[in-house]
Amino acid sequence: MIIVGKFVYEPNEYETEKASNSYLMSVVAILAGLPMPIFNLVATLGFWAANRKSPYFVRWHCNQALLSQFSLLIMNGAGFWWTMTILFGSATITNYYLAYIATILLYNLGEFIVTVFSASKTRKGIHVQWWFYGTLTNLITSEKDKKPGYLKYGHYHGNAPSLNSTQNSESI
Repeated sequence: MIIVGKFVYEPNEYETEKASNSYLMSVVAILAGLPMPIFNLVATLGFWAANRKSPYFVRWHCNQALLSQFSLLIMNGAGFWWTMTILFGSATITNYYLAYIATILLYNLGEFIVTVFSASKTRKGIHVQWWFYGTLTNLITSEKDKKPGYLKYGHYHGNAPSLNSTQNSESI
């Protein structure tokens, strides 16, 4: 489930573009290094590191994108090494292996769709919170500088609705 709604403040154009790019990094990495599961995480981790001191909206979405890549790395990594032991070791193809590969493919497809959806909505300034990862992101993202209209240089503008506000939000 994805929750779509308003953020603590109205992000500006710069913030929405950066936040959207945090999701697109993993998509680009998929195209560059599909067989190696670590490439997605490295690309997203690099983008996260470059935006650690960005405004709250950008940091929040970079963290959510990074968290989603950790679970993807674990699932894809296990499938990758299982496949390597089949190709170059003594393991054989079993129903368990086929079921796991089918699960990985479905999980990757779902993650790809949600990532593209999130990048699109976030670019429009719409806050997208994924089930499970959104809750973790709320826990780990620093509340420092979580002020309305926070910009990198400490300028503040406008009033903000509560982060826990459910008005103007919907579940998908």
